[in-house]
Amino acid sequence: MLFLIKTLRALMRSPQGAVGTVLVFLLLLISVFGPLLAPQDPESFNFGSRFAPPSAEFLFGTDWFGRDLFSRILVGARSTVLLAILATFIGTASGALIGIFSGFVGGWVDELIMRTIDAIMAIPGLLLALMILTVLGSSSLNAVIAIGVAFAPGMARISRSTTLAVRELDYVSAARARGESKLWIIFAEILPNMVAPVIVEATIRVAFAIMTLATLSFLGLGAQPPSPEWGLMIADAREHMFRSPWPILAPGISIALVAIAFNLLGDGLRDVLNPHSQE
Repeated sequence: MLFLIKTLRALMRSPQGAVGTVLVFLLLLISVFGPLLAPQDPESFNFGSRFAPPSAEFLFGTDWFGRDLFSRILVGARSTVLLAILATFIGTASGALIGIFSGFVGGWVDELIMRTIDAIMAIPGLLLALMILTVLGSSSLNAVIAIGVAFAPGMARISRSTTLAVRELDYVSAARARGESKLWIIFAEILPNMVAPVIVEATIRVAFAIMTLATLSFLGLGAQPPSPEWGLMIADAREHMFRSPWPILAPGISIALVAIAFNLLGDGLRDVLNPHSQE
């Protein structure tokens, strides 16, 4: 708890960290309480207000069915931001465990795992996610799994490189001398001392997860209609873009703001948690 308070104070002293922290906090509030904050029913049709521009009644305008875009953005934040965070957590947790195990064990096991990781990383992340969704089928949950799997190899390489440096330190050697088990050394000695770079990388990757999730929904492989997921909203609005730009601008700007917020927070955390930057 004390570590979190110190980290938060240090973040608020950094301009980009402060902006990123505030924006991410607001985004999380919107993601959790969005349906309660929505002023109108996001699925309510109002054909008398089709393609309405932003106004006091419709803050972001309306779409081709007269649905309030502001309410749809608030409700869709849950299926966009929270699912992107879940996908990042899956990729970070699985990749970190693989990287720590590989770096700690070393030898031919490490070589085999890393060459397999290299082969997977040769496939672009989006293409890998598309291949996984081809097997699993189109749904929001499968998109989350696909993004998590696509993120895992990169996180594995980061955690392995950190583990290779940490495993040679004195406290790890002391744990070996005491006869501690390998699992105890990994989870009690190595993991707590290499979590900082993993957290920084995971925070930045949330922005990529949001854009990838929106891309998959845009292609029809993620969220399915009538979900107000932001990428799906952009896909549905393509055929109406020349009649009204608001159905595309509202979710597009929202995706950009979320990506900027998490990138700013990641940069701030990197400065706070990196001892060389602090010096």
